[in-house]
Amino acid sequence: MFLKSINPTTGEVIREYEEFHSDQIDAAISANYLAFAEWRKTPIQSRSQLLLNAAGVLRDKKEGLAFNITVEMGKNIVEARAEVEKCAMVCEYYAEYGPEFLKNETIETDAQLSYAAMQPIGPILAIMPWNFPLWQVFRFAAPTLMAGNVGLLKHASNVPGCALSIENVFVEAGFPKDVFRTLLIRSSKVEKIISDKRVKAVTLTGSTPAGKAVASTAGKYLKKCVLELGGSDPYLILKDADINAAVDACVAGRILNAGQSCIGAKRFIIVDEVYDEFAEKFTDKMRDIRLGDPFDESKDMGPLARYNFREDIHRQVENSVNKGAKLLTGGYVPNRDGAYYPATVLGDVKPGMVAYHEELFGPVAALIRAKDEDDAISIANDSVFGLGAAVFTRDIKRGQQIAEEELEAGCCFVNDFVRSDPRLPFGGVKESGYGRELSHYGMKEFMNVKGVYIK
Repeated sequence: MFLKSINPTTGEVIREYEEFHSDQIDAAISANYLAFAEWRKTPIQSRSQLLLNAAGVLRDKKEGLAFNITVEMGKNIVEARAEVEKCAMVCEYYAEYGPEFLKNETIETDAQLSYAAMQPIGPILAIMPWNFPLWQVFRFAAPTLMAGNVGLLKHASNVPGCALSIENVFVEAGFPKDVFRTLLIRSSKVEKIISDKRVKAVTLTGSTPAGKAVASTAGKYLKKCVLELGGSDPYLILKDADINAAVDACVAGRILNAGQSCIGAKRFIIVDEVYDEFAEKFTDKMRDIRLGDPFDESKDMGPLARYNFREDIHRQVENSVNKGAKLLTGGYVPNRDGAYYPATVLGDVKPGMVAYHEELFGPVAALIRAKDEDDAISIANDSVFGLGAAVFTRDIKRGQQIAEEELEAGCCFVNDFVRSDPRLPFGGVKESGYGRELSHYGMKEFMNVKGVYIK
């Protein structure tokens, strides 16, 4: 069996990679488990320096790594370079702050000394998606390795070249052999790996159905898991919003990575008084998005990552239009090679339409009219998802209150589009998953927070 790397810009096969057989998988897990015994004893400052080395390798090899991203999944080359840079940044973040996060926390009790100690637990399996093929992995790997755990990567089947390049970064940075291993396997082999006693926990970024399957397996074997799943992020445009600034942020949040992002802006909920103005300006700006070769820096968007993804998003658009949504721009399959799909806007989206309820994993925006602010909040929360959300208003205090108290999401932004940041906790609620990545919260997800009491 082979994993195929296919260029979505041309449809051509780049390379075929032989899938790991059972003996290879077992050998990789065994080597990773044995590496943990030594890695956990490695001084924290040494781990920190190795992460700084990894950041240096990422920057030295930025062009090659960005090229691999663009070739394998079609990301615009400018965005691909930015993704590599963000990976370097997360390595530097945990190199700097990890030692502080890992310090014992003194707790006052009746003992002579009592405290919480942060202890690593062992090999962590990461099941990662293709849409940010380096960033998704490094945001797991940097805190995991800094904490003294070791990593096993099961990457998406369509980005095997990127998967292997990540392992190479750690090797070149000087990490001990086998501390981070890539497994070239399909999803059908994941359950057996989770069940392996040497594997202590699992993290997944992916679809809600995939998350439910992994959570079920992890629960069966009593393994801790963190799930970052789908999203249908609502962006609230209130009547006092700076419409021009809101349009700029909303378009940027919708077309980033050709709309293939769990935290991409997807549902735009606009109060009635400014709906028409926002819809006109937003549609004009989406209509101007330049679609083309992802290596052409003058273009805004490249193709989607696979042809079947384009079929899925086009089906959602057609179904919504058939139910009464207005096609304001886009919504067609271009007559050209490559899995291209134009920036698309659906107006007057209502309950019962696919675009209202389902995640739109592509450059398609759903505009929803709200009667007023309260109605906008209600519509925003009328979703099975709860990953990100944003609110646009000139009343900063009110925007903060809505973001903090009223929106059912794991991360909420005011007057900007949602994105992950190493300094902030990241994750969702409802069917967008549970657990947190990034910040000190993410590092501690896979730690034994051990209570120590000395009388």
